[in-house]
Amino acid sequence: MFQATAYSGDKTKDYELLIKQLQALSEGETDTIAILSNASALLNQFLDDVNWVGFYLWKNDELVLGPFQGLPACIRIPFGKGVCGSAIKEQKTQRVPDVSAFPGHIACDSASRSEIVVPLIIDGTIFGVLDIDSPSTNRFDETDQFYLDKFAESLKSYIRL
Repeated sequence: MFQATAYSGDKTKDYELLIKQLQALSEGETDTIAILSNASALLNQFLDDVNWVGFYLWKNDELVLGPFQGLPACIRIPFGKGVCGSAIKEQKTQRVPDVSAFPGHIACDSASRSEIVVPLIIDGTIFGVLDIDSPSTNRFDETDQFYLDKFAESLKSYIRL
């Protein structure tokens, strides 16, 4: 059984604990949707100042809404469009301090001001993206990006294509 943990306030140590929690929740599980559901809930519980945490999955050459925590969201995102589509096109994490300045930003939630999107590429195959939005500009820094990339790497080890 999972119990919410009081984090220490040391961002590095807390992210390391978060990754260990992901591993404990995912070990031995084979259902991808269950793993992604727990991963989005875990991130939502861990991260402060966020209004949406979830996944878009690659299907038929577009991103389709997957497990998430937050308000209802856009269901489909075309390749190369918005922050999520750009993360897939460029196959690199997109950290956007102010989404209003991002060309072609797709506003699923008008309250979102900053966003980080981590592409999930497994053995050269596009799987989807991890998408996190915040109602504050400049919410995500280099430490967040480093550890969210690390979180995604750990997560990918549990996903079966």
